[in-house]
Amino acid sequence: MIPRRCDMIVTRWGARFMGRRFPVSIGRGGLTDHKREGDGATPRGTWRVVGGYYRPDRTIPPRAITLDRIGPRDIWSDDPEDPAYNHPLRTTTHPFSHERLRMTARLYDIVLISDWNYPYPTPGKGSAIFIHHWRKPRHPTAGCLAFAPKDLRWILDRWTEHSRIIVR
Repeated sequence: MIPRRCDMIVTRWGARFMGRRFPVSIGRGGLTDHKREGDGATPRGTWRVVGGYYRPDRTIPPRAITLDRIGPRDIWSDDPEDPAYNHPLRTTTHPFSHERLRMTARLYDIVLISDWNYPYPTPGKGSAIFIHHWRKPRHPTAGCLAFAPKDLRWILDRWTEHSRIIVR
């Protein structure tokens, strides 16, 4: 039996993981049971972390989870018309809407990929529901979960293969 304490419980008031509470930023559209591309909401549900990236020029990767390096050509497709919708790509040009993973802001110095609508996405159901650093305390995201850098590092150093994110 997997202990429940390895799950992270997220509500609009904060997150709880391994007996500690953390402030968290959620989507500007609040929490939703009916996620749509571009609504700015964070979907309720149970997610797994299925991978992620880190900026090797800005941070060292966490110990408990394996992440890939973000390079200057790494992007994430967020266009429901794109055959590569809700998937990472490595390119210098892409004709569809996308998000650059290597950005000037420090938001994606560490970025985790959730299994929300991934890896077999339904177009329009929402893309790129990531876990990353926040812009500033509790500043809303486009639907992702965001934490203070020191809190995200603490969480990731204790993350297990059994851990889940439960958004209520």
